[in-house]
Amino acid sequence: MAQEEIKTIEPLDPPHRLLMAPGPTNVDPRVLAAMSKPTVGQFDPYMFRVMGEVQAMLRTIFKTGNEQTMVVDGTSRSAIEAAFVSVISPGDPVLVCCAGRFGMLLKEIAERCDADVHVIERPWGGVFDLKEIEQAIVETEPVLVATVQGDTSTTMCQPLEGLGEICHRHGALLYTDATASMVGNDLRVDEWGIDIATTGLQKCFGGPSGMAPITVSDRAAAVMERRKSIEAGVAAPGEIAAKRIRSNYFDLPQIFDYWGPRHLNHHTEATHMLYAAHEAARIIVEEGIDQVIERHRLNGAAMAAAIEGMGLSLFGDQRYRMNDVIGVVIPDGVDDSAVRSQLLADFSVEIASSFGPLQGKIWRIGVMGCNARQDAVLTCVAALGSVLERNGVTVDTSRGIQAALDVYAQANQD
Repeated sequence: MAQEEIKTIEPLDPPHRLLMAPGPTNVDPRVLAAMSKPTVGQFDPYMFRVMGEVQAMLRTIFKTGNEQTMVVDGTSRSAIEAAFVSVISPGDPVLVCCAGRFGMLLKEIAERCDADVHVIERPWGGVFDLKEIEQAIVETEPVLVATVQGDTSTTMCQPLEGLGEICHRHGALLYTDATASMVGNDLRVDEWGIDIATTGLQKCFGGPSGMAPITVSDRAAAVMERRKSIEAGVAAPGEIAAKRIRSNYFDLPQIFDYWGPRHLNHHTEATHMLYAAHEAARIIVEEGIDQVIERHRLNGAAMAAAIEGMGLSLFGDQRYRMNDVIGVVIPDGVDDSAVRSQLLADFSVEIASSFGPLQGKIWRIGVMGCNARQDAVLTCVAALGSVLERNGVTVDTSRGIQAALDVYAQANQD
């Protein structure tokens, strides 16, 4: 681009979209407003107050008493990497439960940590029985079992209750990627014995991508602390270890020290993202975490009812579907990309296809955050029905809308 052209670049003016893909979702206006508040320094007393409030609210949302509950600066994947690089030493056996794209991601990250990686697999759209996970634990003797609670590539939600007890009985830690499931589906960190859980702001939290909540049990934190090393320049005598965690930025024990009473310098906190995390968490706590989960369940159920009411098919075993992501089987002969492009161009509604063996086979509709509400569901259904009709697909859009309304009416009666 020539210099004269660069000078004519205009201010940002992004289009307004209704984001009904499985993330990112539309950011709650209250979160956007919070992000416009004045900047403070990373050691300002106000900053430490905000950090403490974020920790307290996240403990409520994670349903945990873990001291080490905070956010990692970065997208949701940053917390996954921080967890893995901090808890896994090279050569450690790790068991990954893989039934979709994001199980594959956990496998790759574990491999990049030089772990001895073992994988159990299910076809995309399946979930694991706890007995088969236990059998794999007995066979591989892992130090860490890695699971995905809600894999958006398949829309399925892995049952976790009881898995923590199994892992601990065999000497393993339990990690859960709850990026797309948390807040939209029940996650009970302490009750279910989950040692590390991570998520992101850009899905059911209703915030922007760029900060990743994490909680770490005392058991898992103790494993990380064995390789604790403070970086030169701020370390006290004896605080630099020989065998350090292999990432500086994602070194969780150092991040613990910044978020803890020492407030030891690690990196410059992302002030305005912290404000976003604070407001997103505050909104959830104000509504009540169980009420927010129920809101996602209700609106997801309405969307699923509408899809079937239209005459379309839902993907996968609906007993295990995530509350907040609905898989729609793409009708034979329908151009996946053309339909999604028309939805975006004509209605400013975004839905998504999937990945791997499901690419072009299913649409994924997200009902997340502040979009987990009746008008967003009905708008998406009406827009999808209109586009499908124009593409020669026989659907009954009115019947689909009525099916969704029936779900809402029944909820109001209960």
